[in-house]
Amino acid sequence: MAKIVLILPQMNTMKDNKNVLLCAFLIVAAVLSRVINLEFHLWGNFACIGAISLFSGNIIKNKSYAYLIPLVSYFVTDLFIAFAQGQQGFYGVSQFFVYGAMMLVVLLGTKMGQAKALKVLGFTIAGSAIFWLVSNFGVWFANELMSSSNPMHEQGLSLGFTYWRALPFYNEFGKELFLGTFVGDIIYSSVLFGAYALLKNRMFAPKATIAG
Repeated sequence: MAKIVLILPQMNTMKDNKNVLLCAFLIVAAVLSRVINLEFHLWGNFACIGAISLFSGNIIKNKSYAYLIPLVSYFVTDLFIAFAQGQQGFYGVSQFFVYGAMMLVVLLGTKMGQAKALKVLGFTIAGSAIFWLVSNFGVWFANELMSSSNPMHEQGLSLGFTYWRALPFYNEFGKELFLGTFVGDIIYSSVLFGAYALLKNRMFAPKATIAG
């Protein structure tokens, strides 16, 4: 029994270290996917942050880490946009809705339960829809807060029209963002959950201990 007591803390430490490494890997993957997408002007919003948010909520046991992963990923890439690309990486009130939408996707992931293929697909589409709805609401809300004297303010921009012009058939910009988000989330979710299903036994299963 004394041997078991000594072994268990070591096993828990190994699991904690692996969870931290997994979180670090997810952050790096999220940042790289968004930076590459921005640098090479790929399909709009085709990045893995949405998929990683859903994956984190479902897989990461420490929920504080799960919520931090997309926040840190977005913040780092927004810093990159602001300082490396010299563009507007921080764009006001609507940005809080983008960050908040990712938090909701993480929360959605916590409700998934066992990650089976059809369930992952359904939750991924739901997560993409949540992000689309919340982020576009943020666009409308930010516009409403602007003074009519501000040149960035769009007169008469209703919430319904905000969603209408964000649909893929309305214009090319809406097509890129809408389809880029949904297709990217589906592809990256498939890769993440599929790879984890294949590797989780090797990564997290406790090693057999030979009694002496």
